[in-house]
Amino acid sequence: MLDLTQTPAPRNLEQLLASLALVAPLLDAIPGVVFFIKDTQARYALVNHTLAFRLGFKHKSDLVGRTAEEVFPARFGPQYTEQDRRVLADGRQLTDQLELHLYYGNQPVWCLTHKLALRNQSGDIIGLAGTSRDLQLPQSTHPAYPKLVAVDAYIREHFARPITLAELTSIAGLSIAQLERQCKRIFQLTPRQMIHKARLGEASRLLLQDMSITEIALRCGYTDHSAFSRQFRALTGFSPSQYRESHVG
Repeated sequence: MLDLTQTPAPRNLEQLLASLALVAPLLDAIPGVVFFIKDTQARYALVNHTLAFRLGFKHKSDLVGRTAEEVFPARFGPQYTEQDRRVLADGRQLTDQLELHLYYGNQPVWCLTHKLALRNQSGDIIGLAGTSRDLQLPQSTHPAYPKLVAVDAYIREHFARPITLAELTSIAGLSIAQLERQCKRIFQLTPRQMIHKARLGEASRLLLQDMSITEIALRCGYTDHSAFSRQFRALTGFSPSQYRESHVG
């Protein structure tokens, strides 16, 4: 994967984009990975084919100059643009953030998102770069796979109540450090992220039914409506009610 942190700092965003022109076609050949660069106004300056395709555009150039707010489903795009602007404002970096993205047609995709601010030679922020990598199928050939499958099954069965790392290490017969390492290697997620994914996956299903958000929160292992809403927004960028409203009709 292209590592922009190891390249010399450019004078400006235009110079950076020019330097990437020759390798840009390679970014289109990476399956299951969205790649983009945005300017200081959170507008797309460079995207790969995967992002354009998932947003329903025939050409990558159709996205250039637009914000996520303008191209993602109307209820969710503003949330993604808001995240971009936070990165641009303070230079924060997102690493392995589990997110549920909605693309063209409201198709949900679980992914791990990375975003970093791009700086020029003077240290000024000139834009941001980001990737969102689809979660892949578990590595079933890994020697620790049988132990981790048992952990995953336990999480899926018991996510409606608090689950401790001690329970999971007991099932796997591993230390906490070993469990964290093997979960990342096989599922690309930490144990905590696996729990969040199980809960939010069920919650997104229940939100399509005629059930109160408070009841959904309790069924999915959250102590109350507020705790559920905070976690749902953290992983999706929008509230449970916004998610529900987007699927009405």
